Amino acid sequence: MLTIGLTGGIGSGKSTVAKMLAEMGAPVLDADKVGHSIYAPGAPAYNEVVAAFGREILAPDGTIDRKKLGPIVFAEPAALKRLNSIVHPKMFQRMGEMVREMRERGERKPIVIEAAILIEANWQPLFDEIWLVTASRERVIERIERDRGMKPEQTEARIRAQLSDEERRRYATLVIENDGTVEELREQVAKLWSAALKRNG
Repeated sequence: MLTIGLTGGIGSGKSTVAKMLAEMGAPVLDADKVGHSIYAPGAPAYNEVVAAFGREILAPDGTIDRKKLGPIVFAEPAALKRLNSIVHPKMFQRMGEMVREMRERGERKPIVIEAAILIEANWQPLFDEIWLVTASRERVIERIERDRGMKPEQTEARIRAQLSDEERRRYATLVIENDGTVEELREQVAKLWSAALKRNG
């Protein structure tokens, strides 16, 4: 039974593809939500993150305040690397457990995990297939301006900070080109999902 990693850069339409797959009946997990859950008090990453960055990152209720942690790790590459080295392996472990639990409960369909940083975090061993969503730079800039109100130069900076699509393609089992309409995308995703169900046996 397949586990599919769905990835892509900012503005590629990865989340749209994840929603479409869910509508088509795919069980979809969101790596971001798993990440948030492992920061919670008592969860696997909590003590290590507090030990690494100090109690000043805590909110009054004792939870990790991401608004306080964010500026620290994004200002200093070594700090971000340290955070990732704590969090990424724990997310990998948790996602593996979640897939096993779903299989034990009888889930037979391919399980899809949406993960923007799948390749950067070295999560490839978790997946049988990696689906990459790509879009041209023009489309990405246009979408992000429309959906998030970011200026083109802010978007450019985000694009430069992430892995290139060329690099991502080296790991991808298949590529979903998302430069057309939503209808064209849905048609493409429907074909891929139906083929995945066949491969899934």
